[in-house]
Amino acid sequence: MNCLVAYRMEPEVFKSTAEFLRRKNLVRDTRGVRVEEKLAMFMYMLSHNASYQDMQYEFKHSGATIHLHIRAFFDIVPTLTHRFIKPPLANQTHSKITSNPRFYPYFKNCLGAIDGTHVPITINPEMAAPYRNRKSTLSQNVMLACDFDLNFTFISCGWEGSATDARVLRSAQLNGFRIPMGKFYLVDGGYANTPSFLAPYRGVRYHLKEFGRGHRRPSNYK
Repeated sequence: MNCLVAYRMEPEVFKSTAEFLRRKNLVRDTRGVRVEEKLAMFMYMLSHNASYQDMQYEFKHSGATIHLHIRAFFDIVPTLTHRFIKPPLANQTHSKITSNPRFYPYFKNCLGAIDGTHVPITINPEMAAPYRNRKSTLSQNVMLACDFDLNFTFISCGWEGSATDARVLRSAQLNGFRIPMGKFYLVDGGYANTPSFLAPYRGVRYHLKEFGRGHRRPSNYK
C-alpha cells in the first residue's frame, strides 16, 4: 500500500510519528496490533472518510478492535496538537522575506497565511442541516494558519459547513488565536481587510476564472 496515498504521510514521516507515539508512551503495542498499525487505521479513516466496514476490509480486524484503537487516538489528539502546532516567532522576519527585495520591507511583519477549507463529513441526518455548505454537500469549515515553511501554526476545526470563513476566524480570535501588535497574516477575499489581516485589493482580478466572463481574457503574461 502506498503510504502517501493511504495515509497522506510520507513513509519517513509516518515512521517518525509512530516512534514518537511509542517513545512518549502515548500509544502502546498490544497483542496483534502494533503502534504502526494503530496509526495507520487512524490516518486511513481521516484521509478517506472511511467507514468501519471499509476499515475492517482494509485491516482485517473486527469492528470492535478498530473502534477501540480509533477512540484511543482521538483521546491523544489534544496532546499532539500542542506538541506540533505552535505559533510563529513574532520577533523574527522569515528569510524568504528578507532575502527577496520584492517582499522586503513590505512584508517584514507578515507571519504567514490563513485560509479555510471544507472537510467532507458523515453525520446523523437529523443534525445535518447546519453542516450543508453552499455546494450542498456536508462538511466542516476548517481554518488553518501556516508560516512560510508551510508549517501549520494554528487550526480551528469543528465549525459547520454553512459557517463563513470570517465567522470561523472571529471565533478563533475569541478562543486563543492571538496576533501580536503590528503583525499580520495574508488572507483571501473571503476575509475583511484589517490591520491584522491583509486581503487582496478587490478592484483587481486575481484568478483566471474571473477573466473568463465574456471576452475579458488576460492580455499579457501578468
